[in-house]
Amino acid sequence: MWYSIIGQDVPDSLEKRIAARPAHLARLQALQDEGRLLLAGPFPAVDAVDPGAAGYTGSLIVAEFASLQDAQRWADADPYVAGGVYAKVGVQPFRKVFPT
Repeated sequence: MWYSIIGQDVPDSLEKRIAARPAHLARLQALQDEGRLLLAGPFPAVDAVDPGAAGYTGSLIVAEFASLQDAQRWADADPYVAGGVYAKVGVQPFRKVFPT
């Protein structure tokens, strides 16, 4: 089943994001390589593709896991959690309808 993972950043998270980003992306790449990643990306803090120094306010990941518990464990082990980027992470089931 698909699960959405939404991480909400701590204030002024940009430096922490930059430091943890390679490890974070490696985990996402592994999901993609396994065919389990639907989409992933950050929420810019301003209305721009590249927010520059404004940074980001969080991230969205939609990926396939065997259970909600597996998705939660994966999210809890994210380098952005360990690196202090995320203040809060929510995980919930997601039903993909479109595109088909």
